[in-house]
Amino acid sequence: MSHRQRPSRPHVKELLNRESWRVFQIMSEFVEGFEQLSSIGPSVSIFGSARMGEDHPNYKLTQKIAQGLSEAGFAIVTGGGPGLMEAGNRGAFRGKSLSVGLNIDLPNEQRANEYQDISMHFRHFFSRKVMFVKYASAYVVLPGGFGTLDELMEILTLLQTGKSRRIPVVLVGSKYWHGLVEWMQTTLVEEGAITREELSILSLKDEADEVVSYILEHYEKHDLEPTPEEQEKMLDL
Repeated sequence: MSHRQRPSRPHVKELLNRESWRVFQIMSEFVEGFEQLSSIGPSVSIFGSARMGEDHPNYKLTQKIAQGLSEAGFAIVTGGGPGLMEAGNRGAFRGKSLSVGLNIDLPNEQRANEYQDISMHFRHFFSRKVMFVKYASAYVVLPGGFGTLDELMEILTLLQTGKSRRIPVVLVGSKYWHGLVEWMQTTLVEEGAITREELSILSLKDEADEVVSYILEHYEKHDLEPTPEEQEKMLDL
């Protein structure tokens, strides 16, 4: 019986060595993230488009939401870039709580906005994603593109699978999100891919005051701090 042999590729060993050293870079991103974010207090992670600038209605809406939550005692965590991320940090800057930016190195769009008390920089999306969810007390998702959708689906998956504690997930802009939510209801639920209970994780809001009130009302009935059981579960994020 003959055995197939792998083709000789002299550069493979060199690439493997480089990949192995990247482990230390990834570790450093996690360690710095844990050290920086573990002491910021309760926080809300805000997601939204980098392409909606200061003249867009969603910019002002995001800013107002962030400022209201900041005044209520929540640190605001965004992706640190332009557009609605900048609006979130800017709103937090006007409030009394910390404004945090989790910046990612990208070839084109990403530039750090100037409204950050804590500014971190990541090369790897997956380590950055962990920091968005690890210490969050709520998620606010404004209109956005692929990146925003990716973050939303990551959040929903973690909540659905029990890898994260049940906290508010607010979609802002019912007109923007209606098609996606309707598709989930009429296709995913009806096909049995998800349950209607799992879809109830989401809440649709349009006004800044509605968003802030919804999150505050949730924590009138629930503790801000995760239970020991939840903390143990979240070690496996």
